[in-house]
Amino acid sequence: MARDISRIRNIGISAHIDSGKTTLTERILYYTKRIHKIHEVKGKDNVGATMDFMELERERGITITSAATYCGWKDHHINIIDTPGHVDFTIEVERALRVLDGAILVLCGVAGVQSQSMTVDRQMRRYKVPRLAFVNKLDRSGANPFKVSDQLREKLRLNAVLMQLPIGLEADHQGVVDLVTMKAIYFDGDNGEHLRTEEIPASMAGDANAARENMLDAVSMFSDELMEAILEGNPTEDMIHEAVRKGVLSLELCPVFLGSAYKNRGVQLLLDAVTRYLPSPLDVENTGVDLSNDEAPLVLSSDANKPLVSLAFKLDEGRYGQLTYLRVYQGAIGKGTSIINSRTKRRHKVGRLVRMHAEDMEDITETEAGDIVALFGIDCASGDTFTDESVQIAMSSMHVPAPVISLSIKPKDNAGQESMGKALGRFTREDPTFHAGVDEESGETVISGMGELHLDVYVERMKREYNVEVVTGAPQVAYRETISQRADFMYTHKKQTGGSGQYAKVGGYVEPITDGAADFEFVDEVRGGAIPTEFIPSVEKGFRAAITKGRLIGFPVIGVRAVVNDGQAHSVDSSDMAFQVAARSAFREVYPRAKPIVLEPVMKVAIEGPTEFQGQYLKTILQRRGLVIGTTEEEGFCRVESEVPLAEMFGYATDLRSVSQGKAEFTMEFSRYVPAPAEVTKTLQEKYAGKVKGDEE
Repeated sequence: MARDISRIRNIGISAHIDSGKTTLTERILYYTKRIHKIHEVKGKDNVGATMDFMELERERGITITSAATYCGWKDHHINIIDTPGHVDFTIEVERALRVLDGAILVLCGVAGVQSQSMTVDRQMRRYKVPRLAFVNKLDRSGANPFKVSDQLREKLRLNAVLMQLPIGLEADHQGVVDLVTMKAIYFDGDNGEHLRTEEIPASMAGDANAARENMLDAVSMFSDELMEAILEGNPTEDMIHEAVRKGVLSLELCPVFLGSAYKNRGVQLLLDAVTRYLPSPLDVENTGVDLSNDEAPLVLSSDANKPLVSLAFKLDEGRYGQLTYLRVYQGAIGKGTSIINSRTKRRHKVGRLVRMHAEDMEDITETEAGDIVALFGIDCASGDTFTDESVQIAMSSMHVPAPVISLSIKPKDNAGQESMGKALGRFTREDPTFHAGVDEESGETVISGMGELHLDVYVERMKREYNVEVVTGAPQVAYRETISQRADFMYTHKKQTGGSGQYAKVGGYVEPITDGAADFEFVDEVRGGAIPTEFIPSVEKGFRAAITKGRLIGFPVIGVRAVVNDGQAHSVDSSDMAFQVAARSAFREVYPRAKPIVLEPVMKVAIEGPTEFQGQYLKTILQRRGLVIGTTEEEGFCRVESEVPLAEMFGYATDLRSVSQGKAEFTMEFSRYVPAPAEVTKTLQEKYAGKVKGDEE
């Protein structure tokens, strides 16, 4: 295979869930002779699609992790990444698009542009990825590629241009008309491997001529030469291909191709389009930052003779240790060479270099700029840059969305604790959107992610891959307590045992801090040495210890100012410990008189989605004791800003998706603490009283 860099294509296949991405990839691998038998996604033959190699993926019939493979087509080398369609696995799409040069946006011929198509489109725009559209499932009842093409223009604001017309639709779908060559193409053989070219059916000639005219109108905007040739009446196929390529590379044109991957129609023509129109690594400008020059931006060159710059964009725990997927942007890597991690400055020796084909791998001795490969046995994180010793360059990192949902987990038995820890360590390294940690207040292990399916998959993987069964529950909300009025105290701590005793007396008052500037403030107003100065820090220490656990519901106390203005010490029996105990006891005694209240955390919640569901967004907020702060609208999308108590946000991701047909997303961040309603306080107090009673028994 030619190692001419202009003949390399790094592409991703992205779409809404169930649009046929994995089926399309399976056909691409078959026609490029990478596999010799086609298997289906749902695994009716108990094999499952090549790219869905996880047992869990085959069972559920969905893609969970992006899988990499490569193939050859007409003297071109194509690296392909098949990405998940479900919003919960959005990071897989995000990191694939970060390293790819071009993409195929797959759309269902019946459903058209769906919610995840919009998300994927936003991600492609973020990384300036040129794309082709493939309208799939034209054999399905209700398929309408013209409607889908219109939706690409209206909903995604793409300059979508049909490059083909369908010959029949639904059960009558037989092939396509190529508007560049003006020929009808049919796909014969058991698996559509034989292309038959004929004249356009007479009944379609008028439609084909009109469609070609529309296509030429749109495409000629990118080539003066083609425009002149059209006026003179002699545009050539090469001129059209050249103009389409220019439009695609400038991100101003989205050619639309048609077919049915499941019925083996249209895939070979799509592969032709990939090699003709999508960029090679030479056509894409990649930038990094020069760490040796105050992080100045730097344009990288796809040149094998320049210093090495490569990005680790995905990690996988394989049978033989950590597998690091690498996109080489500049320079070359050979087996046995040394590479340096720009973040950790650690040097690694390349022991094994492989090219991935789903879960299988093929050993190679070297690779050059523009390629996607994998390394073994290198300890790094997703997003790390590797260079050789001559340069200090880092690639810009990828966008990582914040987790939106959390669960508390614990192993069913103590024996599983260590394995659970190992599993969480691996999953957090592999997936930047999966977080795990221990909640300081509750002591619970809490995992966070992009949705319920996301966390469900990790819980299931713990069971299968680490043999750990875990119990999940909603994590504890971090409530707080505070006081609502001033109260005075005077407390004497006296303890006489054999030998020296303990004596300390503290007096003063506690009051709420109204401006919210601090969680706790200690003020020393003792005059005349009533409490010796060396014991003042002990008094403060005692108060600070007392506020770590309130008496109402057992949560920390915030917003309190403790003022000490009187007291007494004993020349023999007073000590650091005596004054700490006196302060702690004084706070416990005065706390009920200062009218304590419960505070609950309120989150700032921003919902983004199509305007048509705006009423539903507002309804979900109000049902959760939320307060709407404002709404903004632009180009069919709206944003609703609100504040909602955290306790009401569990399960919200699922509710929002169901009311918006999966088209809306939300972000959530902590805003502030506010007094909890009386009924919430009462429930929490009863729960705490029951817990205390249980502990005493």
